[in-house]
Amino acid sequence: MKPTPIPRLGGFGVVVLLVLVFALDRFEPPRTEPAPVAEPGGVSAVEAAYAARRSDVWLDAEGEVARTLADDLEGSRHQRFVLRLDSGHTVLVSHNIDLAPRVEGLRVGDRLSVRGEYEWNERGGVIHWTHHDPEGRRAGGWIERDGERYR
Repeated sequence: MKPTPIPRLGGFGVVVLLVLVFALDRFEPPRTEPAPVAEPGGVSAVEAAYAARRSDVWLDAEGEVARTLADDLEGSRHQRFVLRLDSGHTVLVSHNIDLAPRVEGLRVGDRLSVRGEYEWNERGGVIHWTHHDPEGRRAGGWIERDGERYR
């Protein structure tokens, strides 16, 4: 039995093939947001994610500003502050102010609600992605203070 010959593509076929390979290599399917961590027995989603050492978890948190920090100016600029949950657990919030408005006049004691992506670390974790998704691939997050939403 004779082997099947490999078809010749020709110049146009090679160009089409290269375009397809390049396009498929650059394609990223839309990211879906994982469900927030359940809140068993009154434990907040942040505390449950922290205890399980989970990252890449979309969740909501509520508490008061325990400390404001200097903006992070490396790469995209981020407004940073520490949020203390009602349980006392603290989490760093890193809010991208190149993509969303700054929470103006933020002070220690301000009560906030936050939606974003949680990343575990030994110090209590970080919530980021508290802004819209400029590419429209995910719902994005927000910070809310006194009925005003920053996204």
